[in-house]
Amino acid sequence: MPKYYEFKVAGYYLYFTSHCVIECMHVHASDRKLTEAGSAKFFVRDNGETVLQNRGILNDREIRIIQGFIKQNYREMYLKWTEYSTEGFYEK
Repeated sequence: MPKYYEFKVAGYYLYFTSHCVIECMHVHASDRKLTEAGSAKFFVRDNGETVLQNRGILNDREIRIIQGFIKQNYREMYLKWTEYSTEGFYEK
């Protein structure tokens, strides 16, 4: 599971799975197991805004913190994403 960063944001690792690189850029947030069960999933637009597909076990405050972090760091995160995927940003 490639992590965007080795540290946690709001208590969660930000990562993606190798089997989901066929989708557009997104970020999973999970505490320790790094599985999709219980994780939140954020699709990332080309301006850093996110669309929450699944909140998992995260509360509203944690979601806002992670969305803000993604907004500030999405360009750097996109570089990591493109190491594994040719799919771009979320466009809907």
